[in-house]
Amino acid sequence: MTTGVIFALLAVMHVWRVFAETSALARNPEYLVITLIAAALSIWAMLVLRSPAAGSRGGDRVA
Repeated sequence: MTTGVIFALLAVMHVWRVFAETSALARNPEYLVITLIAAALSIWAMLVLRSPAAGSRGGDRVA
């Protein structure tokens, strides 16, 4: 959960910085790639958090 929040904050701060400073950052490919990766990792972390745990299914028990 913490990692997802950190990546979300990074993505939000990158978008905020583009609007607050100049649009020159929006044309910087490295800046855009880092922003997109942070957003994707945040979404992935939230999806992993919501998915059921692999061990909680009960059918994988060894007797």
